[in-house]
Amino acid sequence: MTIIIFILILALLILVHELGHFLVAKKAGVKVPEFGLGFPPKILGKKIGETEYTLNLIPFGGFVKIVGENAEEDIPPEDRPRSFMVQPKAVQAAIIVAGVSFNWLFAWILLSAGFMSGLPASTETVAREAFVGEPVLTITSVLPGSPAAESGLRAGDEILAFSSNGDGIQDIKEVVMAQDFIASHGNNALGVLYRRGDGAPAFAEAVPEAGIVEGKQAIGITMSVLGIAKYSLPDALWEGLRTTSHLTVAIATGLFELMTDLVRGNADLSGIAGPVGIAGMVGEASTLGFIHLLTFTALISINLAIINLVPFPALDGGRLLFIVIEAIKGSPISQKVTQVANTVGFVLLIGLMLLVTYNDIARLFT
Repeated sequence: MTIIIFILILALLILVHELGHFLVAKKAGVKVPEFGLGFPPKILGKKIGETEYTLNLIPFGGFVKIVGENAEEDIPPEDRPRSFMVQPKAVQAAIIVAGVSFNWLFAWILLSAGFMSGLPASTETVAREAFVGEPVLTITSVLPGSPAAESGLRAGDEILAFSSNGDGIQDIKEVVMAQDFIASHGNNALGVLYRRGDGAPAFAEAVPEAGIVEGKQAIGITMSVLGIAKYSLPDALWEGLRTTSHLTVAIATGLFELMTDLVRGNADLSGIAGPVGIAGMVGEASTLGFIHLLTFTALISINLAIINLVPFPALDGGRLLFIVIEAIKGSPISQKVTQVANTVGFVLLIGLMLLVTYNDIARLFT
């Protein structure tokens, strides 16, 4: 089931991307012979105007055929005035950028819909009046091999109370209260009363250690006060925009740092998820409910938008770079140069995908 959900999400995001190229090309008057759902072989099609809308057998997204998009394409004389290659550079750039723009807008729509329905959120980023019910101190991550991990605590567990050496706190409203309590009880065993999902309260015990957090005793968890935030339509659109923008900056920054490390030769690709890893994350998100899956889909959509904008051959960003270069030099780039660059870029991308897929599979057996 996880694989099916992953394929459906990926297909939807690719379709949204291609829809962006399609709509802007049509608006600009560029001839578009075909817009396909899925990939050939074709099952059926219907021609409306000059465009054939097709349903294809392989359900991995979709595609759009734009006349003159490929430099080596043989274009009939009557179609040349409406081909991509003779359009002003601004129009060409708009068509190229439309795909990633639609992925970004789609993420905004998904997150806004999530905020209207009710999304898990932290009191650190969302005003308390937006929450439905009372936010709860929640474990957001557990350090592998830490006292918390050994005691059985997991990410998502709601902390009801801490106790140690006859002392205790409950109804914890701030993360710092919990951190100070843990740090102040030294090497004494720490009792944790928690709830997992809709289950009954349970008890775990862990002994804080030095070295996990600099200068403090800790059990190896990160925490946040989380609740369900629900907004009206205008507020949901604003929060969706704000969150989408924040995620865009964070992902772009992370990608830039990774590329910088790659150039320097000290990049660590072991933590990057490929198709297998992302499919696993989709499965985890789907088990948490539809809203979690919705937000994870938005996150993937933003990732696709940013990665596609990287100025690398075979990506939209690479094509955009060629358009800018042609605009500056006032003449087209050699067809041979374009073909070689795109071929090399495609091979390198396939190699990177194989590498991260290998890492994904290796992690399954470690």
